[in-house]
Amino acid sequence: MGAFLVGWRRLSMAALGAPTVPLSNGLNIPALGLGTSHYGGYSHDAVVYALQKCGIRHIDTAKRYGCESLLQKAIQESGFKREDLWITTKLWLSDYGYETTKQACLESCKRLGVEYLDLYLVHWPDAHFPGKSSRDIRAETWRAMEELYEKGLCRSIGVSNFLIDHLEQLKEDCQITPHVNQVEYHPFQRPQELVNYCRRRNIVFEGYCPLAKGEALSHPNIIQLAKKYARTPAQICIRWSIQNGIVTIPKSTKPERIQENCQVFDFSLAEDDIDIVNRMHDGRHVSWDPTPIV
Repeated sequence: MGAFLVGWRRLSMAALGAPTVPLSNGLNIPALGLGTSHYGGYSHDAVVYALQKCGIRHIDTAKRYGCESLLQKAIQESGFKREDLWITTKLWLSDYGYETTKQACLESCKRLGVEYLDLYLVHWPDAHFPGKSSRDIRAETWRAMEELYEKGLCRSIGVSNFLIDHLEQLKEDCQITPHVNQVEYHPFQRPQELVNYCRRRNIVFEGYCPLAKGEALSHPNIIQLAKKYARTPAQICIRWSIQNGIVTIPKSTKPERIQENCQVFDFSLAEDDIDIVNRMHDGRHVSWDPTPIV
């Protein structure tokens, strides 16, 4: 499964034995999480089911998704202690800036009903402030993120959709290296140069849209591998992502799909089959493309 996975540890509280990935600050992020959706695409019952029945302990959300307050109810209903969960949310670009970032974090905590976040991410590298460059705003915002981390309000901090140039600028402008970079990652979008860069700098790479919003599920290679391993196409995609050392956060509002997505730790893909999926990369995005942002 590769040297990168050697350091993964088992989550003692997870029924399915999902591994965790060590962050540079000593914390361990669950390798599999549950992504949440925007307005109209959120399911309370599905989140509770994921926590209670599927061994999920990692919930990924964002202010932009509009469901932080709904998640508070689901987390409370699940019955789990706060310290047994990993909760990630994200700062939206309308809140970028030093003071507004700190206030936005407090407001997200309030909506989620928590006193701290396990991971707080800067959602997008672009910003629109008159008279200021995106780089300047990112630096100002990140200084606030560093302060939130140092005060313990965020146990770890990171970025989302940042490319190498954005990370290089942040390295020059700030003090703390992001613990995580969350980026689109699926068989058609495998940014290996960015993954390698993050690993060199001890930044954990986290992938969203692992099924390419369903586009990967009908690809002949994925279907063939699903038949070979007697698994579903979704399980092949998620297992491929995890075996490539990527923290993976599939999204679903259907309990049966969430159950399916979690059943990926009792089999492994052969290296030759990993290579088959690796070669499917064609550069397409099914989500945002941050490439034009300077």
